Amino acid sequence: MDAIALLEHDVRERVRHSGIDPVSDPQAIRGLITDALRDYDRQVLRGYAPALPDAERTAKELLDTVAGFGPLQRHLDDPEVEEIWINSPTQVFVARQGVAELTNTVLTQDDVARLVEQMLKSTGRRLDLSTPFVDAMLPDGSRLHVVIPDITRSNMAVNIRKFIARATHLSDLVARGMLPTNAATFLDACVRAGLNIVVAGATGAGKTTFLRALTGSVSPLERIVTVEEVFELNLTHRDVVAMQCRGANLEGTGEINLRRLVKESLRMRPDRVIVGEVREAESLDLLLALNSGMPGMATLHANSAREAVTKLTTLPLLAGENVTAQFVVPTVAQAIDIVVHIQRDRTGYRRVNEIAALSGRIEQDAIEVGLMYHTVGDTLTRADAYPPKAEQFQRAGIDVSALLNGRDTWV
Repeated sequence: MDAIALLEHDVRERVRHSGIDPVSDPQAIRGLITDALRDYDRQVLRGYAPALPDAERTAKELLDTVAGFGPLQRHLDDPEVEEIWINSPTQVFVARQGVAELTNTVLTQDDVARLVEQMLKSTGRRLDLSTPFVDAMLPDGSRLHVVIPDITRSNMAVNIRKFIARATHLSDLVARGMLPTNAATFLDACVRAGLNIVVAGATGAGKTTFLRALTGSVSPLERIVTVEEVFELNLTHRDVVAMQCRGANLEGTGEINLRRLVKESLRMRPDRVIVGEVREAESLDLLLALNSGMPGMATLHANSAREAVTKLTTLPLLAGENVTAQFVVPTVAQAIDIVVHIQRDRTGYRRVNEIAALSGRIEQDAIEVGLMYHTVGDTLTRADAYPPKAEQFQRAGIDVSALLNGRDTWV
């Protein structure tokens, strides 16, 4: 065994005898590593072991291996890395500012399997032939998704989306160039007025980041209930309850899906409900909640604001045969007020592409959608539509006409 292997074996034995949980108590692991290195140095002085070329680097490698995620830990520690994915043991990719790059990290099949097992250890989620997919949250808040063969051809497909809380308010997005000040002013007013907002875009466009920034405009006096497949929003408001889905157990029971969570959220006296991502039949429950006067926000995969509205009129049909388009279309028209579409270009730059408003009117079974802001060249520019529910802006003390015509400012 080489020096690193000897030290790793020693540290793991010390962990086993001490009963320390490496994930929950990394500081204690650092102490054990220091003790192990001190003892190893004594062995070196006596000529019983080879000297370490770099003791500090060795300590970091041991900490990553025992308390972290080994070769992947350096990517997890890198603040510029947004996402990590493994296509095969020799193909480990990362994304920086939306741009993918192949790393020089090389693993083995056993390394990948061991890392996945270690990641799932603290989540309570399982991965086997009966459950070949898993969606879980790592201790640092990162989102883990794994698919195993034979769903994949030959290798585990691992994706880790890091939780990078860089934007807590719309002003943070303005500073990053994601949208101009006038559009942020308008969206801030929409949130304060209690309008229902859907954030749409492709995977990795920044929908969750944008949704979290929108919540920065929610009054601190409001009670917020968030519903997600896996915790990602991580709001810091005074009065917030976060809920996530749960998979079935070994007996195939105990599953808690988004539909159940949306229904339960309404029994928790919320002032505002936020759904992390609408994918299927839970859209019906969300629409019913919003249509009852409950302000809310959600994200949705769509290629444009109008496509997002179309999708919202079809997803509720998955809830059952008794749900018809004649019911869903007017419900969407009345429940959804604003749709924000975000896009990411080939260079990884994320920006708001358009902001649309639903007037509440329906013509020939189609919901009227007007553009409030659209992209001209590379600039998000004011269009000609106006938002619905002017009375809600008035109750919030907001002159929306002055705001949209540049006679009001936003801080």
